Amino acid sequence: MENKKQRKFKFKAPDALALIAILVIVAAISTYILPTGQFDRIVDPVSESEIVDPNSFHSIEKSPVSIADVLQSIPRGLNESAEIINFLFIIGGTFGVLKGTGALDALLKFALIKLKGRERMVIPVVLMFWGLGGAIIGNFEECLAFLPLQITLCLALGFDSITGVALGMLGVGVGYIGAILNPFTVATAQKIANVEMFSGMHMRVVAFTLLILATIIYVYIYAGKILKDPTKSLVYESDKNSPYREADLLSEDVEFTTRHKFAIATFILGIVFLVYGVITYGFYLTEIAGVFMAVTVICGFAGGLTINEMVDNFVKGAGNLLYPALCVGFARAITVIMQDGNILDVIVYYMSRLVVGLPLQLSAIGMFILQSIINVFIPSGTGQAVVSMPIMTPLADVIGLTRQTAVLAFQFGDGITNLVTPTAGDLMAALAIGGISYGKWMKWIWKLLLVWYLICSGVLVVATMIGYV
Repeated sequence: MENKKQRKFKFKAPDALALIAILVIVAAISTYILPTGQFDRIVDPVSESEIVDPNSFHSIEKSPVSIADVLQSIPRGLNESAEIINFLFIIGGTFGVLKGTGALDALLKFALIKLKGRERMVIPVVLMFWGLGGAIIGNFEECLAFLPLQITLCLALGFDSITGVALGMLGVGVGYIGAILNPFTVATAQKIANVEMFSGMHMRVVAFTLLILATIIYVYIYAGKILKDPTKSLVYESDKNSPYREADLLSEDVEFTTRHKFAIATFILGIVFLVYGVITYGFYLTEIAGVFMAVTVICGFAGGLTINEMVDNFVKGAGNLLYPALCVGFARAITVIMQDGNILDVIVYYMSRLVVGLPLQLSAIGMFILQSIINVFIPSGTGQAVVSMPIMTPLADVIGLTRQTAVLAFQFGDGITNLVTPTAGDLMAALAIGGISYGKWMKWIWKLLLVWYLICSGVLVVATMIGYV
């Protein structure tokens, strides 16, 4: 009897890269099954972006991808994701050098002493920080730079790596769903819909507040459970060998020296300059990576490292993010396949037809759900806006929804699946950094995801009732 129990099959979620590879194959097969078609692209005079002409959809000759195309989609995905991949390597190297100075260990010990007995206070602070960053200035990929530090801190505080990843990813995720002033989603969508820029902020503030509160409560309760009994963690076994698990810092004689303080101060000043650059000059990944390079060199010298020691620690830190970087490029390959097979526009077109004829409030919720599904195939917020909003805007006019409500449905749909779709390179990179399988992440997040859907649907119902403009 015991042998039968031992032999009982237990499903194990595939590795992240394996899952993405499976989805690449599924996308390739879909190019043989699904009809092909496309919209004509035009330059919108208001947004000055290349958008689809909503009345131009037409069928085209089938163009299924070949085996050679499938094989080449991976290197093409890596090429198209080069900016994000380079960014990941550089931030990994930066944290490698910072760790090599000993400043990181000293800072963690200091934080542990200060948070003793109130460890969970870190949860609302970090979630709110990233939430506001995503909602106001559109931070997302930037969060990846801090995941190693957040995971290390959470493990030292008695939480798990899921908590460390969640503090960053759920924060920016809620920021993108609420999107109070997000320039990459709300601004682009409102331009295309010919709605006054950043108007209707009151409803977005309400949505963001409800979403961030629900998220803080969810993570706070979970972290308390893990603090009480670490074995309840879904990643309890893997966390034992986590590269971010330090020895018991409180039992170590780690002194916070002047050199350590200089190194940490340099890092903080670099972050301040980074935020200033993002807000004032529109810094994106390449510029941000440049800031991190400068921080790396200054931190290394301030921390007392020789040039060779800096190089060694930089390479070691960058090596830790090799797997996440591969996940980003592999995930991009899925989009490459769908674009080559001309099935991306088909998916958007036929999905948009599903909300016609529904009651007004159900139409708004339906539009939101459709946008969240479209986001699986087009995980870029701006990319999704220029493809879907030219279709959803006239559709909203026809069914009686305000254009502002259509924008709200778009931002909710764009943001909500960023944290669950395996086609999102940032998510897969974050899970790889934390050593968390996709299956375990889904098992952990699904209840919160349901709460988010209920909150967003409720806000959309109210928006239709008040004629939200």
